[in-house]
Amino acid sequence: MGTKTISIKDEAYKALLHEKTDKESFTDTILRITNKSGKIADCFGAWEMTDEEEAAIKVELAKGWHLVQERISNEVP
Repeated sequence: MGTKTISIKDEAYKALLHEKTDKESFTDTILRITNKSGKIADCFGAWEMTDEEEAAIKVELAKGWHLVQERISNEVP
């Protein structure tokens, strides 16, 4: 198995570190997280969502997630 070196912002590193368990490598953490996610439309059953609707929902979810992370970082030492 090969390896790759990537650059990520400190914020992304902290988020990844927060997701990582004591027994996991960063590779294991990334694979676990990415295996959970699929297309957002997969969560909505029979709803036939356009690509534009999916993109708009992702933008709103990202905004909300950013606010949650900001609040947690301000409240948790």
